[in-house]
Amino acid sequence: MDKSGVIVGSAVGAMGVFVIFAFILFPPISIQPDIPSKDLIIPNGHDVSIVGETTPIYEEEELPLIEITEQSESGVEEKELSLIEIFEQSESGVVRINAQVTEQVRGTSVGSGFVFDTNGHIITNAHVIDNAKKIIVTFLDGRSYNAVVIGEDRFTDLAVIKSDVDKTLLYPLSLGDSSYLKVGEQIAAIGNPFGLSGSMTSGIVSQLGRLLPAFNSDFSIPDVIQTDAAINPGNSGGPLLNMKGEVIGINTAIQSATGEFSGVGFAVPSQTIKKIVPILIQKGEYHHPWLGISGRDIDPDLAKIFGLSDARGFLIVTVVENSPASKAGLQGSSETKEIDGIIYPIGGDVILSVDGIIVRQIDDILIHLQREKSVGDEIVLEIYRDEKTTNLVLILEERPEF
Repeated sequence: MDKSGVIVGSAVGAMGVFVIFAFILFPPISIQPDIPSKDLIIPNGHDVSIVGETTPIYEEEELPLIEITEQSESGVEEKELSLIEIFEQSESGVVRINAQVTEQVRGTSVGSGFVFDTNGHIITNAHVIDNAKKIIVTFLDGRSYNAVVIGEDRFTDLAVIKSDVDKTLLYPLSLGDSSYLKVGEQIAAIGNPFGLSGSMTSGIVSQLGRLLPAFNSDFSIPDVIQTDAAINPGNSGGPLLNMKGEVIGINTAIQSATGEFSGVGFAVPSQTIKKIVPILIQKGEYHHPWLGISGRDIDPDLAKIFGLSDARGFLIVTVVENSPASKAGLQGSSETKEIDGIIYPIGGDVILSVDGIIVRQIDDILIHLQREKSVGDEIVLEIYRDEKTTNLVLILEERPEF
């Protein structure tokens, strides 16, 4: 079985579990990780080895004047469609993407994408077109066109390409509101698994608010959708649709111990797409805000050490020099303590809330940053230090390149 793809992840427990970006690279080869391993997609209560307030996604002050196709807010409840109806109304808006990444034609990755607007903009994953020397998009009727990269953001694994195509081929897919998704809701995915164009699978929303390692980065993407709809190599960049036929995510990766789909797939949500893509079209890049901390979630042992009544919050272990966190006076861990053979960092600030929102774990910080904050904004952190709580105001700055 072909297990090609970019593997970015680390072992969990006794079994190796990897996050695999779902695109195909021909000829089949196994590409080893080129970034530090991170346990970022583990359920609550585990270490977050490198955090960096990863991948907050925000609107800048001046939004580009770009129309986003989405449902009207008439208040009229739209009826759910059958899977057949969803496929028939959506298939024309999904494309196959061939990205030639070497001088040889055989060095080509295959992924998916979907039409964003009638100007020829197509949305896909950044890892699908990364370092591409030539990009070809193929539409439903088999016609193919060259495309160019308009903008990409590796921190959210989103990219926009554009092709000057026959306007009759452009069927923009409507963007839904991923913030209304519920666990158990039925969804469908369309893409080109293993190069098989126009394939559809279905499943449910398995969970919301996951963390996903960002492609080729030490940061991670928050607020990610988990689904059991089959996502395989070649599906990357394709739409995840609700039962109204609206795009509520872009299929990005799977988690697997074998390299094969095992019922755990991930999609970047449509609310992220709505914020990032228009700015990529306008400016070609997106500037993310940054705190400059790393640490771990508070577990029962740490709560006992700190004298906290609840095992919740985020312990700051490291504060990056000259970062917003450093300028605001946040403190990292200064010593360690051993309990039952486990060494715990202690002495750092514990973040209890952000802007009045209770922090149970790092996910709460990241999701708040992603949904609500931008570069230059203030954020109020309630911290626990020396057995006292206090508030610190921090000014978010642009995330540096590492």
